[in-house]
Amino acid sequence: MESQRQQKISRLLQKDMGDILQKDMSNLGLGAMLTVTKVSVTSDLAFAKVYVSLLAADDHAKVIANLNKHSKEVRYILGQRVRNQLRIIPTLRFFEDDSLDYLQNIERILKKD
Repeated sequence: MESQRQQKISRLLQKDMGDILQKDMSNLGLGAMLTVTKVSVTSDLAFAKVYVSLLAADDHAKVIANLNKHSKEVRYILGQRVRNQLRIIPTLRFFEDDSLDYLQNIERILKKD
């Protein structure tokens, strides 16, 4: 279970990461629209898992690999934004959020019966 501090930092990072990926570094999506759906921070606040929802992407794995390849650049920009609020900027790791696909699959199965 996440502490209240972890939850606050997760929300802060989610908001700023979404803004960075949509405006400052929109080229990292390789033409896909990126939405940050969740950020999970470790208890020591050193690592953050960033879950990204991809829309209109040809190759999801290629987009995630590109994000992870440029994670240091994204972390630098994030550090400039939150430097007054966080002492340590977490190391970022990007993952695909497939919860929408999961929900659509469940709805398809329920409608089939």
